[in-house]
Amino acid sequence: MNAPTAPHALLPQIHQRDVPSELIAALKAQFGMRCSTALAVREQHGRDESVFDVPPPAAVVFAESTADVAAAVGLAAQYRVPVIPFGVGSSLEGHLLAVQGGISIDLGRMNQIVATHPEDLTVTVQPGVTRKQLNEALKSSGLFFPIDPGADASLGGMCATRASGTNAVRYGTMRENVLRLEVVTASGAVVRTGTRARKSAAGYDLTRLMVGSEGTLGVMTEITLKVYPLPEAVMAATCAFSSLADAVKTTIAIIQMGVPIARCELLDGNTVRIVNQHSKLGLTEGPMMLMEFHGSPASVQEQIATVQDIVNDHQGQGFAWASTPEERTRLWTARHNAYFAGVQSRPGCRCITTDTCLPISKLADALLDSVDEANAAGIPYFMVGHVGDGNFHMGYLIDPNSASERETAEHLNGLLVARALRLGGTCTGEHGVGLHKMDFLVAETGAGAVDMMRAIKAALDPHDIMNPGKIFAL
Repeated sequence: MNAPTAPHALLPQIHQRDVPSELIAALKAQFGMRCSTALAVREQHGRDESVFDVPPPAAVVFAESTADVAAAVGLAAQYRVPVIPFGVGSSLEGHLLAVQGGISIDLGRMNQIVATHPEDLTVTVQPGVTRKQLNEALKSSGLFFPIDPGADASLGGMCATRASGTNAVRYGTMRENVLRLEVVTASGAVVRTGTRARKSAAGYDLTRLMVGSEGTLGVMTEITLKVYPLPEAVMAATCAFSSLADAVKTTIAIIQMGVPIARCELLDGNTVRIVNQHSKLGLTEGPMMLMEFHGSPASVQEQIATVQDIVNDHQGQGFAWASTPEERTRLWTARHNAYFAGVQSRPGCRCITTDTCLPISKLADALLDSVDEANAAGIPYFMVGHVGDGNFHMGYLIDPNSASERETAEHLNGLLVARALRLGGTCTGEHGVGLHKMDFLVAETGAGAVDMMRAIKAALDPHDIMNPGKIFAL
């Protein structure tokens, strides 16, 4: 399979729609000081962690309620002006960029926990609640929300991109953990999907349609989630390997043995070195697995014994345990900061990030070849993997003023994705499509499936105002 066209080739086709002064005046009349046209505010809402440089939105509305969102979308719909939802700005693939102009709706002030039902293991939140905020609020009830993408992302943004993270191997992704949504549609109407029940056979599954839609079908204003009891015992460990191949094979064996491991992360030696420098750690600078085990004390010890046997079979060494909350927090904070560690390792760089997910049996082929290609290309990079569910990430650290480095990084990305698709995987395990992987989506699903997505989009958003230009072009 040939690598698809470099995604940045799409950018010259992007066009800015006019935003009438009448709409800005109507928004200011409706929201007062909560509608800003200040350049600094607009630029803040027109930038994410991607490499794309796009003009900022024409205005930013700071919503405080579902009624605010409905009013803002309703006004935008009258003038057929794009609407882009904004959480905390941590997305990686250009999801929140105003590629066709329009207005940004900042949901950060909608940060209330609406209801907690510990007896049902559910919680209902507004979209601006972050995952750390939610877990802090749940702590006293003995519950937690396990989806952990690393960044302290908003739960609305995590729903929109169908986020995943380090705990997904045991607890699943946002797709499996969202029960009900309140959504403002492209006309400004408010609809509700799903219930607090754990399953339903009533009609189309609109909740799953919205989760992962990247703001292209509506703005989520209320979310009901599954939560889980805090595990009785938690143990984390690091383990070094002499080769990346041995580390990947260990991961595959752990999963194929059915060990209910909670976290199973992989860093190559280059990334461990970067993380050590950034977080002042003393980890062995070679391929390394980071693992975490949840359950009763007896079940955790059983998991550990099984994993140690598997590790020994694959020449793993130097098990180091982190049993206290402080030790575990330090370890996982360092892992979560791998992106920032990478960026800081090359001052002034920009990071082209990519991720893919494969059937676990094909992980070694894809991951090892991708790392070899990055090393051969000579561009600085980092590699981290939620390898317990077949997902890994590459970050290519490029000089933003070097067209050749940008071209090389995009070529590596194309090779990586083409290999994943050839082996039965996906072009993105958790970052989403956004701008960066539009061509790759067609390569993965086929033109017929993308046409079906376009038909859904056109039916729900006939004037293409909901975050247009993302996932696919109409």
